[in-house]
Amino acid sequence: MTRQDRKKNKKTGQLRIGDDWNAITIIALSQNNPLKAIAEFVENSIDAQAANVTIIRGKERGQSYLKIIDDGSGIPCTIEGTPDFKYVATHICDSLKRRIKKEGLFHIQGEFGIGLMSFWTVGHKLSMVSSGKDGKTYVMEMEKGRPGYSVVLRPRLLPVKGTQLTIAPLLQGIRFLNGEKIQRYLASELRDRIRHSGVKIKIMDRVSRCEYDVEPRQFEGRLIHGLQPVTAKSGGVYVELYLYERNPENRISLYRAGTRLLPDISSLEFFQCEPWTSGYFQGVIDAPFLHLTPGTRDGVIHDEWYAEFCDVLAGLKERLGAIVMEQQKSEDERMSKNILRSVHRALRDALLNLPAEEYDWFALREKRAVNAPGGPGSLPQQEALMAGLADIIDDEKPKAQKEFFEIAGPLFSARIQPASTLVQAGKAKSFRAVGLDRRKLQTDQGLVCEWSISEGAGQLDKNQGEAVTFTAASEPGLSRLKAIVRQGEVVCEAECVITVVDQLIKTSGGESDASRKGLPGYTLEGAAGQMWRSRYDEKRNIVIINSGHRDFVYAGKERIRKLRYISRLFSKELILQNFLGESPPLMLERLVELSLYIEENLK
Repeated sequence: MTRQDRKKNKKTGQLRIGDDWNAITIIALSQNNPLKAIAEFVENSIDAQAANVTIIRGKERGQSYLKIIDDGSGIPCTIEGTPDFKYVATHICDSLKRRIKKEGLFHIQGEFGIGLMSFWTVGHKLSMVSSGKDGKTYVMEMEKGRPGYSVVLRPRLLPVKGTQLTIAPLLQGIRFLNGEKIQRYLASELRDRIRHSGVKIKIMDRVSRCEYDVEPRQFEGRLIHGLQPVTAKSGGVYVELYLYERNPENRISLYRAGTRLLPDISSLEFFQCEPWTSGYFQGVIDAPFLHLTPGTRDGVIHDEWYAEFCDVLAGLKERLGAIVMEQQKSEDERMSKNILRSVHRALRDALLNLPAEEYDWFALREKRAVNAPGGPGSLPQQEALMAGLADIIDDEKPKAQKEFFEIAGPLFSARIQPASTLVQAGKAKSFRAVGLDRRKLQTDQGLVCEWSISEGAGQLDKNQGEAVTFTAASEPGLSRLKAIVRQGEVVCEAECVITVVDQLIKTSGGESDASRKGLPGYTLEGAAGQMWRSRYDEKRNIVIINSGHRDFVYAGKERIRKLRYISRLFSKELILQNFLGESPPLMLERLVELSLYIEENLK
């Protein structure tokens, strides 16, 4: 077949709408958000150079209504001087604003000529009032589902300045549409249009008896300065971003010429990545050259202008990515300190309830008394031990004035420190009674302590006081020490078990350097794909945690889960250090026991 034959057989033609009314119905119902429809009505007022816009939500004769009143230029008039309602009603999808834009005016929105039809998603009937050059007032009325319109002369004493739009009755499904929600939506949706035009928008909710002024939304956080200008061939891109605490609610909105297109730019596939999804940023990116989807006007057409927009944001993406890395590093360091403080505190609280001879990791209870003058059981040694215990318990606590919830309440329970211990025959050991409130905070106001040996042999240096010294008998055996703690009429009792042995077994190496360092710290080492979760470095006295392990990654998604995971790794290292040579079943039993006491005190 020759080229000429192909031309003869080729048929061409123009696309046409087969059913005009069906097309209008589809267009009218294309708006899926009644709030967006209201925003479009307000934008029409702003485009008409209105200085004041009033939105009234009310109820009359049992029917709810919505009015939008402005003092703008009104509906353009015909040659005869009457409002050209006919053009408005018969030129759907043929916007007058598009022609005005071609003449060089870019401060207006709207180019599809279908904004007025979105009243179908708000209510059943629309009436629009505007005055002509002759001072007479005219009303155009439309009804949802009907193809016709009507324009009538409505006598009034004074001409209407601007335009008055009324929708009534409202649809049943938008009963939630109160004044406060309209105010919040317009403050974000038309943020920059309100700022640049200076229009005053007031909402009068007569149903709720409330009034609201629509102020442009103010972002939280710190304004990011020093961002490089973003410029495309089609125009400049306005960027206003704020750095704030990480929160999924933080979003960067996409605008076009001051009107919001998308509440969250990450809803676009190209921006579904860091830093856009990091949750650190709030703010606005405004690209006036983007083409938006008709009808809903809450999307972007992925054309060459959109591709250019994505390309020019590469530099901004790199800068924001660096800020995210800095924030995450800072948060990780702060979280590491908080986690270490919480784990240390939980370990110390656990040691108060567990036998000291079995769980004295790194000799915490005795390290402050090693260099104290005097022999075991002497008063200086006792004072040093008590001071050491107080330092251990209170270490790393803030020195500032306590908050109300940190102040201990009345006496609720008591305990003896240590609760269980070994004492060599004929030797002495110091004990202390501690009063606790209902939240297990230590209370010491008005406490009176009485001591006695309820079982076994031994001697006490005194019967009253917060601390006593117990001297074991010369023969091995079992003794029970009892303390009665009183605060007014409240009486609590506590006991501790003392095992008197012939000789205390000491390790051949004596006290290690690590034992004098106290509780270890921890550090992270990325070893993805390796099975080990943690290991103890004795020389540096730190627990090395595998941050690449899948369990650590999973635990890191929630703070409390991460805290528990790290506390269990500490428990594992504690058991391995304290029970070398024990059988695996016994070590597992110890791990369960220690984890229980530690997790009970995690905060």
